[in-house]
Amino acid sequence: MEDVCSMIREKMQARGLSDAAIRAFLHGVGELQQQSEMMVREDEISPVASLPEWDKIVAKTPAAGTDLLSKTVMIKLNGGLGTSMGLQQAKSLLDIKPGVTFLDLIVRQVEALRQHAACDVQLLLMNSFSTSADTMQYLQRYKDQGYGDADRVQLMQNMVPKLLRDTLEPVRMPGHPELEWCPPGHGDLYAALAGSGWLDRLLERGVIYAFVSNCDNLGAQVDTRFLNWFAQSDAPFVMEATPRTEADKKGGHLALRKADGQLMLREVAQCPEADVSAFQDITRHRYFNTNNLWIRLDVLRDFMGAHGGMVPLPVIRNAKTADPRDPNSPAVYQLETAMGAALQCFPGARAVNVPRSRFFPVKTTGDLLLLRSDAVRIDADGGMHLAPECGGVAPIVQLSSDYKLVDSLQALGVPSLKEVRRLTVRGPWSFAPDEPLKGDVEVG
Repeated sequence: MEDVCSMIREKMQARGLSDAAIRAFLHGVGELQQQSEMMVREDEISPVASLPEWDKIVAKTPAAGTDLLSKTVMIKLNGGLGTSMGLQQAKSLLDIKPGVTFLDLIVRQVEALRQHAACDVQLLLMNSFSTSADTMQYLQRYKDQGYGDADRVQLMQNMVPKLLRDTLEPVRMPGHPELEWCPPGHGDLYAALAGSGWLDRLLERGVIYAFVSNCDNLGAQVDTRFLNWFAQSDAPFVMEATPRTEADKKGGHLALRKADGQLMLREVAQCPEADVSAFQDITRHRYFNTNNLWIRLDVLRDFMGAHGGMVPLPVIRNAKTADPRDPNSPAVYQLETAMGAALQCFPGARAVNVPRSRFFPVKTTGDLLLLRSDAVRIDADGGMHLAPECGGVAPIVQLSSDYKLVDSLQALGVPSLKEVRRLTVRGPWSFAPDEPLKGDVEVG
């Protein structure tokens, strides 16, 4: 094992990766050696019966002012290309409304906060090697506001080696060295903050509150009332959770660790086969992680200092081939971590039950069609709201494989969805612009 770790360390050092990134990855390799500890059995956890309610918290909490907003950073995860929808650029560069991208709305949200508080609220985009160039080129249109300088807005995600399944040694792909590396998952956030120097830079400027969310989740906005509550709570880490539906039963859920009562997140990759039915029981395990997190950066720094310079996250093991297009290429493991799993690391960490409107990600072209329709309205501050006709419940849009790729939506058209409960398109179809639909609609 020591020889393998030395090989991994040398490979990562040669690529210029930070000590924080190397320590975090070697922790995951150590967990991989003890596969029994990677699983969380049903008899080791208890369901979470209830959580504090977001609506009740913000209803009785005044908005944060300049003092707190000047100590806040908004971190957006921007490492994904959206390849499942046929994209070859950052998903955040997709048009949501004509001429308006996710990235435009993120900038609009930050500018609104800055104007509200008359202070320089910090934005950080956690880019990957795949998204950095496109993102920073796009942001040149906002260079006069300071968003075009990578040194001011970019947090780079690390890369980690793919490991041979039989030996755990780093794979070698002569002639194709890029295939030797993979993204580490968004749990890399903590190592990236520390290893890049951003964590120290933010703290030196007095920034101690971080709100973290995915770029493709337009529901995730800094709420100044909740920021005030978070600051007063002294909690080191707060996760926004929301009730699971049938559509969420394969996603990670919250639980209580029986050994110490600590809140934790269990992903499907950590669930033994015998416990899958309990894992998917949404009446038993009621809440899942929206990936909207509130983090005290001073606590994070001290915690990492006390734990060998890392956050000891559970590792997720993915069995792949080194070349995803060649099933005969070497069999490898790609190791990932989830940033929400830090819930179990911080004593005093909490979770809050938020409305579904805080979780509005774009994972499919159906999600994108909904955003482009009249069921979703975008305000001047970049906020996203459902049309009043929706009654607070977003329409469900299910598209056939004919519309798996973003480009195919042009032929489909964008109908009116504000009075639709469910739209199902089963085959080739074409809607007239804003064609009025109502109730449950099935075509194709």
